[in-house]
Amino acid sequence: MADRLVVTGVTGHLGARVARRAAAAGWSVVGTCFRAASSTAVPSERLDIRDRATVHELLRRVRPDVVVHTAAGRDDWRVMADGAAHVAVATVALGIRLVHVSSDAVFSGRDIDYDESALPDPIYPYGAAKAAAETAVAAIDPAAAIVRTSLIVGDGGGQHEILTRDLIAGRVQGALFTDLIRKPVHVDDLSDALLELAATDHRGVLNVAGADPISRYDLGVLVAQREGLDPVRIPAATIADSGTRMAADVRLSTRRAVSLLRTRLRGVHDFIGGPHAPHR
Repeated sequence: MADRLVVTGVTGHLGARVARRAAAAGWSVVGTCFRAASSTAVPSERLDIRDRATVHELLRRVRPDVVVHTAAGRDDWRVMADGAAHVAVATVALGIRLVHVSSDAVFSGRDIDYDESALPDPIYPYGAAKAAAETAVAAIDPAAAIVRTSLIVGDGGGQHEILTRDLIAGRVQGALFTDLIRKPVHVDDLSDALLELAATDHRGVLNVAGADPISRYDLGVLVAQREGLDPVRIPAATIADSGTRMAADVRLSTRRAVSLLRTRLRGVHDFIGGPHAPHR
């Protein structure tokens, strides 16, 4: 196993979990974050991935065997697209293995089921930026692994779990869509899959998602039940009624990942019902 790892976006939900599980598995881990963090599970350095020279200099100095690129700025093209390209330029120049995290947001939902051969056809800005990042990484660093994933949940810290609690408590306005279907993945399963790929020479796209398709609303109900909250208080809506432009039904095929990886990619019904203390 390669022993030195850089995790970009180490203060994010996924990045923090990748770093923590990598350290527990014996990797020497350095995280990066855009703003100085008061505490992280591993040593971390501030990095603005929009600055190509700074990215190169940090990786040249740290000299990792692998970079797992989880950093994402949801509303910033320069972070998502340009930043991914800057990381790829540096990993190629320095001979570093790259595992890049992408998203099912690169798809429109017109075909519903997507395997690794599917070409991106995004219909909103976030998906377009993630598709551009994929294109850049594949062109710059053909040896990189590009991991398309879905909704990340599993320990209460995922964005959907936080949103569900906030909607029930009335802290935010909005609703969960009954017609928005995804295949949620547990943050631990995704993290372990990324670390598996970090230690291999797999190149190109790999879908890593959960086994069960479920609507955002039904997922919210499961989260509420797990945390002892009243699911009746979750506002429901449809994409059409909301006027929002986004993909309705996107299901990543994980047949290839299941055959390739040791990590079990559980379905949401396998893991969402476990005991969990509600976040306050």
